[in-house]
Amino acid sequence: MSRFSIKDRMIRSIALRKSEVILRADFESMGSASQISRALKELIEAGKIVRLGYGVYAKACPSALTGKPIPRASLAELGQEALEKLGVPVKLGHAQTAYSEGKTTQVPVRTTFNTGQRRISRKLAVGISTVRYENNYNARA
Repeated sequence: MSRFSIKDRMIRSIALRKSEVILRADFESMGSASQISRALKELIEAGKIVRLGYGVYAKACPSALTGKPIPRASLAELGQEALEKLGVPVKLGHAQTAYSEGKTTQVPVRTTFNTGQRRISRKLAVGISTVRYENNYNARA
């Protein structure tokens, strides 16, 4: 039996990771589903992580304005990293691509990813900001 609790082992595992996104599946070998759920809930309450979506979490730090925990990276970076970890190939959405290529001067407001021929229904959000998805499903080639 380990000297450290599941929560302590999870904190250490999170601290040693280079990535900002953590999946619930990363902790399956540490204990039962209920133990992991309890530890994740405690880590959220302690402000160590924030929940982005079902089974997807991000490292957190306290906000300079409110003191509440916020993700350490932007929603665009977190969304792209989370989808890549989940095995979904993504590109920037049409608006972000046009802006980065200099085709338009309008700054895209929403975080949008193009998932190619794949349909996605996963919701990723930080506060009221959510990730949106585009696909080429209806495009005729």
